[in-house]
Amino acid sequence: FVYAGINVTDTPLFSGTRGAQLAGRATLITCGPLPARHGTRQPFRDVITDIENALDLEQHKPGTLPRHAPYLHQRTAGRIGSLTRLIRQAAITAICDGTERITKQSLEAVRLDHLAETHHRPTRRR
Repeated sequence: FVYAGINVTDTPLFSGTRGAQLAGRATLITCGPLPARHGTRQPFRDVITDIENALDLEQHKPGTLPRHAPYLHQRTAGRIGSLTRLIRQAAITAICDGTERITKQSLEAVRLDHLAETHHRPTRRR
């Protein structure tokens, strides 16, 4: 079975006699943010390309979103959930306003989850 969650090892799931049995049979996989680069590969850009390929926007030019990979990685801190929300909301806006395309400007107009917004927000100079 698959159990997904945050700080799973801190929950009662792995405590007590039954928890010890389960812990002895389970493999924990820790998932963090997706790196922009991994050796010569660019996994974050690859995910963006795959998401873009699934879009069905009439005026959207293929390759637009992967070109913004550095911006998208910085904006989402490499978190796939934040990335998909960002692109999904920009696509919904593009459909509703009739432009049928995603631009950097339309991406910048989308508010993200608190964690991504906090990460992206520039620090104020004093």
